[in-house]
Amino acid sequence: MATVILDELLELVIRQGASDLHLGEGRVPVVRVSGDLISLPKIPPFNHRDMMMALETIVGVDRKNHFESELELDFGYEYKKGYRFRGNAFLQQGKVGIALRLIPQHIRTLDELGLPPELANFARRKQGFFLVVGPTGHGKSTTLASLIDIVNRERTAHIVTIEDPIEYQFVPARSIIDQREVRTDTINFKRALTSVFREDIDVLMVGEMRDTETISTAVTAAETGHLVLSTLHTNTASQTVARIIDSFESSQQNQIRLQLAGSLAGIFSQRLLPRVSGGRIPAYELLINNNAVANLVRENRIHEIDTVMETGAEEGMTTINRTIVELVRRGEITLETAYAYSTNGKTLERMLN
Repeated sequence: MATVILDELLELVIRQGASDLHLGEGRVPVVRVSGDLISLPKIPPFNHRDMMMALETIVGVDRKNHFESELELDFGYEYKKGYRFRGNAFLQQGKVGIALRLIPQHIRTLDELGLPPELANFARRKQGFFLVVGPTGHGKSTTLASLIDIVNRERTAHIVTIEDPIEYQFVPARSIIDQREVRTDTINFKRALTSVFREDIDVLMVGEMRDTETISTAVTAAETGHLVLSTLHTNTASQTVARIIDSFESSQQNQIRLQLAGSLAGIFSQRLLPRVSGGRIPAYELLINNNAVANLVRENRIHEIDTVMETGAEEGMTTINRTIVELVRRGEITLETAYAYSTNGKTLERMLN
C-alpha cells in the first residue's frame, strides 16, 4: 500500500510542478510549490512500516539497512518516465522522515533561468575556481548544471562530476562527461578528488564544498590548470571568501588566502524570490576576481569586497541589493519581499529612495 501511495505522490509532484515532497512518520505528506509548503490532508499519514517500505522501494534493501545503522542517508532515485529525485532519509525524535526533491529533466539555459549572460564567461574559462552559493533550495545545482551544459555544448573537454547524489544527468555533446556518485562510484569525496588528477580532466564539478580537504583539493586543481565549479551554503560572496579561509587552521590561512587570490574566478550568490505574478524569480550578486579583489583576499581585507562589488558594474559585477531594486522597479516583487531578502536593509532603503 505504501508503494502505491508513494507512486501517487511522486506523480502529483511531477504533475503540479512541485519542487519537493516531504514524508514524515505520523503526519500527512507535504509538497513545496513555488516556495510554499502545502499539506495533503486527503492522504493518510504514513506509519513507521509505511515509511520503511517507501524507503526500501526507493533505495533497495541494502541501503535501507545502511540507513537503519547510520540513521541518515543521501540518495538519488531514478523514477519512471526519466524523472529523477534527490533525497535524504533521516530521523527526528526517533521517527523516520524522507525529503525528496524533483530534478528537472531539461537543463535550462541561463536565459531560461533569468540569470545574467555574463555567467557563461566562467564556463568558457580554461582554469579557475568558480562557486555558486546561496541557501538550500534556491537553485544552486540548477545554475551549476546550466554552466556545465555550456561547456558540454561548446568545448571538447573531459568533464568529471563528483556528486552526493548525482542530480542532473548530462548527455555528452562535444565533451566527454563522467559523473561519479559518492558511495556508488567512489568511496568518498576525498578518494574521488585524489583520482581526478590521474583522469586527464579539463573541468571538475564538485557537488558541494563540504570540508576543508575538499576545498583545498579543489583550489589546487584550479591552480594546476583546471576549471573547477562547485557550490557552498553561504549567503554572500564576501561571506563565502571568509568561510573558506576560516575553515582552515590559523597556521594555514595565509597560504589559502594566497591560493584563493590567484585561483578564484568568481562567486555567484543567488536567491529565488516570490514573484508578484506567481512562481519565483532570481535575485543575485556576482563577484569577479579582479586585481582589487585579489589584493583584498591576500591582505585579509575581506570586509572591503562588498565595496568593490558595488563599484564594479562596468566589469559585470553586481550586488544582490542592486538586482532586488531592479525587480521592485519592474513590479516583479513587493517591497516587503525586497526587504525580507536583502542582506543590507539600510543600503536597500537608500537605493530605493
